[in-house]
Amino acid sequence: MSNGEGLKVVFMGTPDFSVPALKAILNSHHSVVAVYSQPPRPKGRGQQVQPSPVHAAALDAGIPVYNPLSLKKDDAARAQFKALGADVAVVAAYGLILPRDVLDAPKYGCINIHASLLPRWRGASPIQRSIWAGDESTGISIMQMCEGLDTGPVIAMRDMKLNGTTTTPQLHDALSAMGADMIVPVLDRLAIDGRIDMTPQDDAQSTYAPMLKKDDGRVDWGKTAAEIDQQIRALNPWPGVWTSNGDARRIKIVHAQLEDMRSHESAGTLIDRDGRVACGDGRVLRLMQVHPENGKVMDSFAAINGGILNVGAVLGSA
Repeated sequence: MSNGEGLKVVFMGTPDFSVPALKAILNSHHSVVAVYSQPPRPKGRGQQVQPSPVHAAALDAGIPVYNPLSLKKDDAARAQFKALGADVAVVAAYGLILPRDVLDAPKYGCINIHASLLPRWRGASPIQRSIWAGDESTGISIMQMCEGLDTGPVIAMRDMKLNGTTTTPQLHDALSAMGADMIVPVLDRLAIDGRIDMTPQDDAQSTYAPMLKKDDGRVDWGKTAAEIDQQIRALNPWPGVWTSNGDARRIKIVHAQLEDMRSHESAGTLIDRDGRVACGDGRVLRLMQVHPENGKVMDSFAAINGGILNVGAVLGSA
């Protein structure tokens, strides 16, 4: 079957998550006429100004890159976008609001690669929220964009199972690859048919994934062991999950595992030198790796030997 004449695509994205989708389109018969990405910003210890991962990938491919601070407030940037004459814009974690005239400018509008099974987890942090909530599955939704927050009709969807060990970095990479695998067939269908079937979302089933805050990482040891384990797997590396050792010092929990044992100690009690902590449901969570404030990542045994963690202390009580 012929894939039809290739589409003129504008790609809009910023972080690592979006790069595989851009590369997939670049390797297809469709033509990426421009890339939009958030402006270069200071990064790393040296705070050197660096282009975003998508910006860097576009430069490597010789694609023009545009970095408006806003499309909503910048008339010239919107006019520039419209002048590209794109057939479609593909958006993946771009990070800027697209006003109505931008959404309507391409022939087939703007389609978004979203890292959840919509309408579940609309918003900025769907990957982390799915793990934190203990979801059994998640996936990628490709949707037609409208002015609402991830509310547009769904064009394509693919799911994947989650298990009790999945972390945010693992899920990020898996969903990034999945989105890249899904986007070109969607563009092919548009090129052949000039239209595409879409399914409206059921707003009554929607849940929201707000942007993460630093304080989301505070452990409440009164929660169940499973809930705390989910929080740790969801919120590393950022904002990180932390507690205190009965004093004012914060200790980040980098890695933990559920233990098949129970404890009658108060929630938050470090019950032994192997790093086991009693949780609110009587189950135990074992701290495997911790990161003390102003220190380095270490296993919990080293932290206990060094007096950073104290057996019998109630964590989070300060």
